Amino acid sequence: MKKAICIFLAALMILCMAACGAEKKEAKKETGFQPSLDSSDKSQITVVGGYDNFEALETEFKRFNEYYPNVELKFTKVDDYNNMIGTVLNGNDAPDIYVNYSWMYGRDQYKASIDHAEDLSDPALKLDLDCIRSNIILNTKDGTLPMVPVFSNTYGMLVNKDLFEKEGLSVPTTYQELTAVCKSFREKGYQSPMMGFTNAETTSLFTLTIYPFFCGTVAKDEEAVKKLNALDPSAGEYMRPSLEKMAQFLSEGCVNPDACAKIENNYDAVILRFFEGDVPMMTCSGDTVSGTKKRESRSEAFIANPFDYTFVPVPMSDDGAYFLDMPNLQFSVNKDSRNLDMANEFMRFLITSRELNEMAQNKGLMSPTKDLSFNSMYAAFGVIPESRVFSPEEIGLTDDAVIQLRQAVYGVGTGAMAIDEAIAGFGTYTQ
Repeated sequence: MKKAICIFLAALMILCMAACGAEKKEAKKETGFQPSLDSSDKSQITVVGGYDNFEALETEFKRFNEYYPNVELKFTKVDDYNNMIGTVLNGNDAPDIYVNYSWMYGRDQYKASIDHAEDLSDPALKLDLDCIRSNIILNTKDGTLPMVPVFSNTYGMLVNKDLFEKEGLSVPTTYQELTAVCKSFREKGYQSPMMGFTNAETTSLFTLTIYPFFCGTVAKDEEAVKKLNALDPSAGEYMRPSLEKMAQFLSEGCVNPDACAKIENNYDAVILRFFEGDVPMMTCSGDTVSGTKKRESRSEAFIANPFDYTFVPVPMSDDGAYFLDMPNLQFSVNKDSRNLDMANEFMRFLITSRELNEMAQNKGLMSPTKDLSFNSMYAAFGVIPESRVFSPEEIGLTDDAVIQLRQAVYGVGTGAMAIDEAIAGFGTYTQ
């Protein structure tokens, strides 16, 4: 009997120890961050950017203060940010962390934003860069990493799921399905099955629908990318498949140009028009999607008749949709910061799947992490096959080359230019 009791107690002790170990392991997994500095340290960390407010980041400040209660963190808006960030970094009150953008890299007028940046690829910093999708991390000539994405962006379309369910239709995943769905909606009395902003070239319906398709046509052609970036006049021909696809798309009657022309901008106006509830699909960017939740209460139509909606890629390819994966907002650490250790500690805290996903969820933007399934609004992009995911960072397309496509497709889309005319103008278009 004594032996049996001893065996039972020993087994119980092992089970208890295993359970305790599991709890500790789970707690560590949930925390995802272990402080490396003295929790009593006192310092001030300033982050600057162009946002009017950054509530999602301020929430992260509060979470960080659970580990370092004596660290004061604040976000400051800089007016005319893109032009003023160099001056700010060279001033006496330079920030510890600042917003940066990939397109600033390699441009003389933004040299300060790169020169002041710490190399975040340094293993000594112990940033969890593996949690971020590698294709949106900036590729530099010297292999350094001056900035790291904290949000990402893409192009797609808001979909009124209730209308699709009401009419017995499925959300399209190929070009053939898209045109068939648009035809069905028209036959059911919907004047414009698909809408979008068309009053200006930047983020127009034409760019949002065709840019991912364009990337798919040149992604694996190094010679094409080289000529496009050099603004070689002959590179205009690389735009032809995209321009022809846009012309075909418009001829299919998927879009009512007159109805789209009434949308004043690609943010408030696009969202509020979509909330009217009679538009099955509305093209926009992830930036626009981030503003939907706050504007539900501003739409009388949506308040009266709320509906379920989501955000999906625009399937312009016969084989399926492309996911154009782009960094949105990126953070750099000022290597001359007076609080460099604590600034790096905050970055080590922030650059984890848990915190980046939390901040993206609060901001309404797409997370830069590898798992998009946690947010139903962007989940459709997470299931796109890797072979159909493209990023300008990875392809190597410069902003100057992309401007040429945007201007050309806008000219063709609005009827201001024929396809051959738009191609001939490659290299001459300006912002």
